[in-house]
This record gives sequence, C-alpha cells and structure tokens, in this order.
Amino acid sequence: MMTLLLISTLLLAALCCVLTLAVLVLARQIGVLHERIAPIGQQPVLAGLQAGQALPRVTARTLDDTRFSMGGRHDRGRSSLILFVSPDCPVCKRVLPIVQAQAAIHDLDLVLAGEGDVTALHAMASTIRLGATPFVTSQELLLLLQIGRLPTLVTLNPDGVITARDVANTRQQVEALIATLPASSSSSPETKEFLHDAV
Repeated sequence: MMTLLLISTLLLAALCCVLTLAVLVLARQIGVLHERIAPIGQQPVLAGLQAGQALPRVTARTLDDTRFSMGGRHDRGRSSLILFVSPDCPVCKRVLPIVQAQAAIHDLDLVLAGEGDVTALHAMASTIRLGATPFVTSQELLLLLQIGRLPTLVTLNPDGVITARDVANTRQQVEALIATLPASSSSSPETKEFLHDAV
C-alpha cells in the first residue's frame, strides 16, 4: 500500500514538472507570435525632416527617366502627398488605391517615391494602377526624409511644409495624416467614379 502511494506521488510530481515546462514553452511561443503579428501602427520617427519643417525643392527622376520637381512652395497653391513604397512591401500595393482615392477626394497632388532597385520598381509599376500618379526615385529625397518603415505617407501644405509623416497602412491612418492639411477649396468632379474603381 505504501509502495503504491509512493509511486502515485512520484508520478504526480513528475506530471507537475512536465506541465510546468509545457506552460513555460507555450508562454515563450506566444511572446514570439505576438512580436511577429503585432500591428505596425504608428511608429516613432527618429531621423530626417519632421512635421513643421519645410521640404526644399528636390529634382527627382520618374521611372521613365524624366526630371520631376517636388518640395518647396507649390506653383498652384496645392497641398501634396508623398507615398514611399518598395517592391518588397505588399502593404504598399494594398494602401495605394486608398491614398489615390483620398487624394482625389481632397484635391491633393500625389507622388509615389520608390525605394529599391529600379528594375524591381519598374516591375512593381506594371502591376499597380498608377493612373496619373508620378512614380519617382530620388536619393536626395530619401536622405532628407530618412524613411524607416513602409508604406510611409508624408503630407506637404502649399508652402512645402511637412504637416505630418508616418506609417500609413490603413484607411484610418491615411485619413488622419491628410486631416493635418489645410482644407482644399475644390474637389475632383470624378471622385465618386474614382472611388468605385479604386475600391
């Protein structure tokens, strides 16, 4: 009888040890998964021009190798958006139609700024609906803004002053960044049709 009681006690102790070890392993795995699937959200910007600073006039190059000026005071008094994208960023392709639709609603100029190999950027451009949106590359622009996460949206008022810059991977984040710009006095007459096609 004592032998059976001793054996059962030892088995229970061993089972408790196994369960404790399993809980510790599961807790570690949950921590790893949490880090992997955590939403991007708003990220702190650590370098480059910040909100309240003016983006100087920059001469970029489109993917067709033509000159494209951006930054500084807008010639027609319009606000602008710069969306930084990369061929290796699947979220960039998903958020682009949202940004294009919002630019049409608020009558804003939109420019795509590509990061990465030019050949890969050409391949990316062929798979997305650009419409009239310029797609440019500029090392000078990248150095000035020092974008760390993608897709990042930079908003410029008509004077070329940055009103906001942050990761924008949802419609709500895009709208919040655009809300920092002064209201436009006009809007696109084709906004509803554009929105229908973009969505």
